[in-house]
Amino acid sequence: MAYNHGVRVKEQATSLVAPVTGTAGLQVIIGTAPVNLAADPYKATNVPMIAYSFSEAVEQVGYSDDFKNYTLCQSMDACFRVLNVAPIILINVLDPKKHKKANEEQTVNVEKMQATVKVAGILADTVEVKANEATLTAGTDYITTFDDDGYLVITLTAGGKGASAKTLTVNSTSIDPTAVTESDIIGGYNASTGAETGMELIRHIYPKFSMTPGLLLAPGWTQKPNVGIALAAKCEEINGVFTCECILDIDTAEATKYTDCNDWKNKNGYTNKHAALLWPQVKVGTKQYAYSAIFGALTAYTDASNDDVPNLSPSNKLIGITGLCLEDGTEVTLDQPQANLLNGQGIITAINDSGWKSWGNNTACYPANTDPKDRWFCCRRFFSWWGNSFILTYKQKVDEPGNYRLIESIVDSENIRGNSYVSQGKCAGARIEFSEDENPVTDILNGKIQFHQYLAPYVPAEDILNILEFDPDMLSAALNGGE
Repeated sequence: MAYNHGVRVKEQATSLVAPVTGTAGLQVIIGTAPVNLAADPYKATNVPMIAYSFSEAVEQVGYSDDFKNYTLCQSMDACFRVLNVAPIILINVLDPKKHKKANEEQTVNVEKMQATVKVAGILADTVEVKANEATLTAGTDYITTFDDDGYLVITLTAGGKGASAKTLTVNSTSIDPTAVTESDIIGGYNASTGAETGMELIRHIYPKFSMTPGLLLAPGWTQKPNVGIALAAKCEEINGVFTCECILDIDTAEATKYTDCNDWKNKNGYTNKHAALLWPQVKVGTKQYAYSAIFGALTAYTDASNDDVPNLSPSNKLIGITGLCLEDGTEVTLDQPQANLLNGQGIITAINDSGWKSWGNNTACYPANTDPKDRWFCCRRFFSWWGNSFILTYKQKVDEPGNYRLIESIVDSENIRGNSYVSQGKCAGARIEFSEDENPVTDILNGKIQFHQYLAPYVPAEDILNILEFDPDMLSAALNGGE
């Protein structure tokens, strides 16, 4: 053993930074994933799955940089690699039993007992391998894995029938993401089996995970009006009581200029108060994302970094992108006046202002709806979050005696809670009242109790003006020695 005398250093591999966690902006993301790479491809369809890390998400649904075909991967990358926030809920609708295609027979060379089949999306259990006309047996003559590019790797066993083979003949079936349609994303209910798919699975989130959705996303799909309108409709009455917001994209294949966006928005009915509407797409290096994937991760990160309270606007925040683009990859350059025009139309965008930043506070209902609680994205989310929190906090009181003690406990608890958030600067005010005028005897006899709560979240300081005026007296005083 070496004898050490002096000062030494030793380097260690960089540890991954743990994601910031929060649930106020819990993202529920619907789309497609390369489930052939998942731990169990046939149990990854139309099942909500929660992921706290990139590796966990990859194990559940697989991963590919082919964002156009595998849209869930956009949010996986945005959340865990760009913004580093967790958890997320993934709902994959690509069904390997339904969305599949037979591949042409492949002849591959064997090198060092391994052969790589460069065909995308292969389902390992469908592979048939032959060596010198002899059919090989999986697990005995060979094993299959996938390389970093998602291609199937066949490794021959030393004592197997193909150990000496120089080439292999391979037949297989691949998943086919192009077979997934808008109807698969929207989903539905099968009356005969009771199975629910697509967006209908949003109602499963709370019963399954004891968490309420904060943001609904379907990057790569919400620019399609049927999907976008359906997703916005899912923001209310979740499990009959909960509310959340959604993030939608404008189709950059149709709205190719910033001046096209307002007409596209109004023509397609993207005016829901629960929706943040975005244009255009964004890039991180060579990767191209639907803006909703990045903005959803940013919003969740903003909440999680703020004690998990959604009172802050995600506007004017660094978003870690390297540029804006259209669907076909054409670069988009916006300055502040152009971005402001979009903001005035209820559209959120991004600008490069000493770093790429999100830009915009208005929900899609603006300018038709100017109610502060609906037009401001942060205020709309604060109201939804507060309402959900009230339900979760006091549902334990349901079916208790409807007496003064119950009423007093709810009023006192909520006012204490409100004062706490006021003292933290999370809102300007929050108080709750029980009014006799709003609780007639007929309602009391029917077991109904109604409270009235007043909330005042801070609106974003969107327009800060400083008026500059020349003061001749100051100049005169300076030149005359202050006399």
